[in-house]
This record gives sequence, structure tokens and C-alpha cells, in this order.
Amino acid sequence: MSAFYAIILGVVQGITEFLPLSSFGHLAVIEKYLGISRSSGVLFEAMLHIGTLFAIYAVFQKDIKRVCVEFLGILADLVGNLNLYIHNRKTGDNLHYARIITSSYRKFAVMIFVSMIPTAAIGYTCQRLVVKSALFPMISGIGILITGILLLVTDMGNAGGTKTAREVTYDQAMWLGICQGISVFPGFSRSGLTICMALLLGFSRPYAVKFSYIMSIPAVIGAFFMEIGEFTSPSMSMWLGIDYVLGMLSAAVTGYFCARFLLRLVHKQKFRYFAYYSFLAGGLALACNYLS
Repeated sequence: MSAFYAIILGVVQGITEFLPLSSFGHLAVIEKYLGISRSSGVLFEAMLHIGTLFAIYAVFQKDIKRVCVEFLGILADLVGNLNLYIHNRKTGDNLHYARIITSSYRKFAVMIFVSMIPTAAIGYTCQRLVVKSALFPMISGIGILITGILLLVTDMGNAGGTKTAREVTYDQAMWLGICQGISVFPGFSRSGLTICMALLLGFSRPYAVKFSYIMSIPAVIGAFFMEIGEFTSPSMSMWLGIDYVLGMLSAAVTGYFCARFLLRLVHKQKFRYFAYYSFLAGGLALACNYLS
């Protein structure tokens, strides 16, 4: 892979990650027909996602900081409650435990944690299958078409409600985690699946976008550390590593502007246009698969 190709793929990642389009599906198809071959698993995709994390932090840094602070507060209260439990058992006292969920951001943090359970389970068990599926444009095409159908249904059904962290339930967070886990396969848009599912569950449109992107942070970091060992593989060289970093940086810059664009777009019912594009892109991917 050349530096030029890495930058181009980074731009594609930055655009498709923050719009309801499949970043992995587009990357898999583009790599296939540009003849880009790699032997480092999905390390490059993981690094591109790290690039988009910088964009997510730049856009949602206030919310991310609050969630992190509240999560640490939850851990501190859990440790304190454990000490109280031990004390009560030893002394027979009945000291009251600290309440864990005391704010909307604490609820937000717990929901992020809950959503990670199915995401991690699907991502870990399907790791090899994901790598193999990226070699077949037909799978990417099918995933893109399914994403398009979901976008169209969400848009035409005027999905969305008023739910924020206080009203959302933990089983709904699990469903969003399942959608995020499925999106590891090429063709399925992570943002498209999670935002559409959140809207169908009654999330408010701004909160659906916020939850979708912030919930991706632990998943992306986990995926990166699962693939980081590829840096020491025989196929990895210093120049290839530099190319990967360039791709990551281009994804970060492009992703920042696309995230800003989506925040404006989400207040309008414009998902159908991405659905039409998905039908076109998915159809082309399937056609190229049968014609090649």
C-alpha cells in the first residue's frame, strides 16, 4: 500500500464513518478493485477508526469528559459500597449505601458499558469471519443494501422521539450494542445501524447521534488493542507503518468536518438520500462481483 492510497482510504473512512454509510464496506470494495493487498488483518481499519476517534473527541469532548468523570465516580461509589457491606457484616450496623445512578451522565456511562457487552462478544467471536468476509464484494454489497433499507424505513417512518439518558432503558442499550457488533461486517454501517435503531427506539435525534458516536469509543479502542500485535508481524515495515499513520490522520481531519455536518443533518429527515446512495452502491458492488 502506498501513502497516496492510505490517505485516500483515510478520507473515505472519515466520510463514511460519520455519515450513515458503511466505512468497512466501502474500504473493502475500494481495496479490492484498486488491487490493494495487505497481510495485517484489520489493523489498518482499526487505525483508521482511531483517527475518527480524534474527530469524535473534538466534537463531543464536553460530553466525553463528563461521562469519564462520572464513570470514575461510579467506580469509587462501588468500592465505597463494598467497604460498607463488609463493615455492616462485621459489625451488624445498617449503614446506608451510596446511590450509584445520581445523574443523567452516570446513566449514560452505565448504558455505554451495557452496550459494550454484546459488541465485544460479537466482535471477538467473529474476528476471523470478518477478515474473510472483507475479501468478497458480494458480502459488502448485501450489507450496504440492508443498511439502505433500514435508513429508508427510519426516514419514511419519521422515527425518533424525546428519550434521553433518563428515559432510555438498559435493554435498549443492549440492542444498540448488538447493532454495533453486527456492523463489524463489511457493508453494515455502524452509525447507520445504531442511529436508526436509536430513533426507532424513541431516542431524540441529537441524543441518538451523541450516543451512537460515544458508544463507539471503547469498541474502537478494544479493536485496536486486539490488532496491535500486527505491528510486529513480518509483513509490517517502517514505511508501511508510516502509511497507516497517514491514513489515520486523514481520517481524523475528514471525520471532524463530516461529524459537524451530520449534527446539522440529523435535525432534518434526510436519511432517504443516503438510502438511495446505498441502493446504488450496493447494486454496483453486487454487479461488479458477478461481472469480475
